[in-house]
Amino acid sequence: MNVDKNDDALFVYGDKYSKGLPKKANFALALITAVIMAITLCLSPITAEAATKNSAKAMRLHVKGTQLMNSKNKPIQLKGVSTHGLAWYPQYVNKKAFKKLRDDWHVNTIRLALYTEEYGGYTAGGNKKELKALIDKGVKYTKSLGMYCIIDWHILSDGNPMKHQKAAKSFFKEMAKKYGSYGNVIYEICNEPNGKTSWNTVRKYANNVIPVIRKYDENGIILVGTPTWSQDVDKVAKNPVKLKKNVMYTAHFYAATHKKWNRDKIIKAIKAGTPVFISEFSITEASGNGKINYSEAKKWKALIKKYKLSRVGWSLSNKSEESATIKKSCKKTSGWSTKDLTAWGKWLRTYYRDSK
Repeated sequence: MNVDKNDDALFVYGDKYSKGLPKKANFALALITAVIMAITLCLSPITAEAATKNSAKAMRLHVKGTQLMNSKNKPIQLKGVSTHGLAWYPQYVNKKAFKKLRDDWHVNTIRLALYTEEYGGYTAGGNKKELKALIDKGVKYTKSLGMYCIIDWHILSDGNPMKHQKAAKSFFKEMAKKYGSYGNVIYEICNEPNGKTSWNTVRKYANNVIPVIRKYDENGIILVGTPTWSQDVDKVAKNPVKLKKNVMYTAHFYAATHKKWNRDKIIKAIKAGTPVFISEFSITEASGNGKINYSEAKKWKALIKKYKLSRVGWSLSNKSEESATIKKSCKKTSGWSTKDLTAWGKWLRTYYRDSK
């Protein structure tokens, strides 16, 4: 727009013009405009803060009976993908990857697998600062994309969660204090208790860790692993954890290994009132390799649909194993096409795109 500098009767207000007004009127309008702008600038930080709080509130989940519910009190099924060990495959913790999973695979949840005792693990000499920095990126990326983020204390070879209970309490205190207000964070406090670890032992551990989280995040969803690599979810009902609010119990399956007997355990648990969350699954053998069992996968899909279960597929990596979703030959860390995916990766993408 060209403005004649000698035209005292022209005043610009947004995209509208006032012509023919006297100078005093122009001055008054200019003053009013300045006041409005000042008020807007003063209120902006408050508005931004309110928007953040509203966003967190909108994402808040809760448990009602055995069902995971959204902020509108409607059943919700999370569709997730888990990273492999953060220390080994850190390159996949990036916003473009998460956005691709959200937009193309229809994923709404990312699980960050923080191994504890394996090489480079959090309690095995791993770089804690770098590992926590990866978690920070993961939480913030998912938050900005409107996705949920599971922070997974990935016990495996340690077997008994009590072994590193002190470290777990310190870790989850820090996580809850830092991310408790985000609204999108889910705490998985022990991935797969195994060996001779009983439910009573897991329960004792959970009863010690959950209050640490609740001090800073009163309502966040907490996932508790179950014995025998999170298969014995049916043992929970007779003696659940003390602080039950918004706590769910995990069941894991690999379809070529875990079949009807495993599904029966989950059904038994749900009918007994136990909220179940499938925080890790694949359709390979439990080793992560072996043949894919599509017929058993179909049966698992039916169970998940019937009971409106949330589930998280393993794993977002190009590791040389059948349960990796990305081909070993693919070096991309985002922007994958179907030709970059393994057979399992293709199956998982199709499954999520075709289901709730």
